[in-house]
Amino acid sequence: MSVPIRAHRTRATIRDVAALAGVGIKTVSRVINDEANVSPGMRQRVQSAVVALNFQPHQGAGALRRADHKTRTLGLLLDAVDNPFSATINRAVEAVASRHGTAVFAASSDDDPERERSLVDVFTRRRVDGLLLTMIGQDHGYLQAEREQGTPLVFLDRPPIGLLADAVVTDNHAAARTATEHLLAAGHRRVAHVGDELTISTARDRRQGFTAAVEAAGPDVVAHHVDDLRSEAEAEAAVRALLDLAEPPTALFTAQNLVTIGALRALHGTGRQHEVALVGFDDLLLADLLEPGVTVMAQDPARIGTLAAERLFDRLGGSSGPEETVVVPAALVVRGSGEIAPPGR
Repeated sequence: MSVPIRAHRTRATIRDVAALAGVGIKTVSRVINDEANVSPGMRQRVQSAVVALNFQPHQGAGALRRADHKTRTLGLLLDAVDNPFSATINRAVEAVASRHGTAVFAASSDDDPERERSLVDVFTRRRVDGLLLTMIGQDHGYLQAEREQGTPLVFLDRPPIGLLADAVVTDNHAAARTATEHLLAAGHRRVAHVGDELTISTARDRRQGFTAAVEAAGPDVVAHHVDDLRSEAEAEAAVRALLDLAEPPTALFTAQNLVTIGALRALHGTGRQHEVALVGFDDLLLADLLEPGVTVMAQDPARIGTLAAERLFDRLGGSSGPEETVVVPAALVVRGSGEIAPPGR
């Protein structure tokens, strides 16, 4: 039996499909969920009606009927989806999820603890199958109840606090120390750390890595710290203020990609880009095309997102081993700005 195609002005329902195919609603449900006990002819009638009406099953309702109760959705919480680092993680997670027939709901916390908890609540109310989380809050223990209900959690970029959970991170302390040691090895003895908000664990780790390198270099090194920068504009103003000091730093370690952009604007705006060395944390688009090219300690956000998503699907697939923290290495990318020698060298 063929089912004629007809115009349908509103979103079709399962009742519409049943009426057009001449079957019961339960039969439509069995066909949609690929269940047994439906004859080939009846299955074809239902499938033809689905196509004719452009029927889209309600995924949440379908999950209640499926044996595994999966919604085929994930919740991805990032600090800001428009930050290039976060955007790359997002795309990597989506690529893995797509291979598993799963959609990704992504949202930005804007590093606001209250917004973070609200968004986690939104995800759980939507019955997502799992959560991938970049968190700003200082206690994640409230998620234990969700874990006990069977929702797997994987933390991205920042480790969990007050909760045992899988995580995929960078060793920010070691990477920042390496970046600072690179500047000190060029002979710089007046250096500055220009950093993100210290409420963020990664920002604290990078500051500590910078400090460890300075302290190991000896008492003749003078270090400046500017923290809690929230935008490119604030970073530019901070670096301009450092350059105006009577004895300004001859080298900068900028501890976040947007901070690095602000610092570059300050250096190029004052004509000091060939005089003051700079190593940034996180790579930048077109960093190799600037003059000088920007030396960075590059994380691998694509790898972080991929490993985190794969771990989540391992958990969804039944993996029950102990929680693990996977460390993705960062790499020093030498392009010129971090190799500028101090005056007199």
